[in-house]
Amino acid sequence: MPAPVLYLSHGAPPLADDARWTRELADWSATIERPKDILMVSAHWEAAPVALSSTTGAPLLYDFWGFPQHYYEVTYAAPPAPGLAHRTEGLLTDAGLSVARDESRGLDHGAYVPLVEMYPEADIPVVQLSLPTLNPRTLFAVGERLAPLREEGTLIVGSGFTTHNLSWFNPGAGPDGAPPTPSREFDHWADEAMAAQDVDSLLDMLDKAPAARQAHPRTEHWAPLYVALGAAAGSGSLANRSVIDGFWYGLSKRSWQFS
Repeated sequence: MPAPVLYLSHGAPPLADDARWTRELADWSATIERPKDILMVSAHWEAAPVALSSTTGAPLLYDFWGFPQHYYEVTYAAPPAPGLAHRTEGLLTDAGLSVARDESRGLDHGAYVPLVEMYPEADIPVVQLSLPTLNPRTLFAVGERLAPLREEGTLIVGSGFTTHNLSWFNPGAGPDGAPPTPSREFDHWADEAMAAQDVDSLLDMLDKAPAARQAHPRTEHWAPLYVALGAAAGSGSLANRSVIDGFWYGLSKRSWQFS
């Protein structure tokens, strides 16, 4: 069986303080056969041409500001993944894409925040791949090229957020506060579109989804889904299930697994 492909909502550093969400992520990883290595595609790294992160052990990238000090003291010393980086580079260059290496780039919070909860032992090699564009069809094509990694035991993870409008973030309401109507509407649409395997609508989200531009004023947190979709399609099946749902400070944390 090929390794699954995931799209997960990764939260922010305070995700670690949410007992329910951390348990959901841990329970999810427990159902997945241990991967050989992990390829992360995070909303927080846009670089063209497509780039691969450090394979020599660069430190984590604390790419957030204004949080309490203890969030900057989190560690995640996953082994580097030079073999996966080389294989990924080969698959993409064989498709005519230019690929860069950034040995100074460690894992950003879109990668390590969920991995701390899913694989806390930090003993699985990880490398991160940048988003070279936010164009849906280009990212889908990148994902298609990555599909052979699944047969080799690589877990491909797109890490974003199913709705991401920080103006909705209301600390005073608490993590379980009622979500805004546009967040709820977009989440419902996304759930139905994924269940129907409606790739055309998903790729054309800005014109097909209700409240799309409110749910995603900028689409970088939705973009990793396109890579995940492509990797699933490239293996011949878009069968999927919604593993995590609900809202966190008004934002949809819905997450999917492609089998």
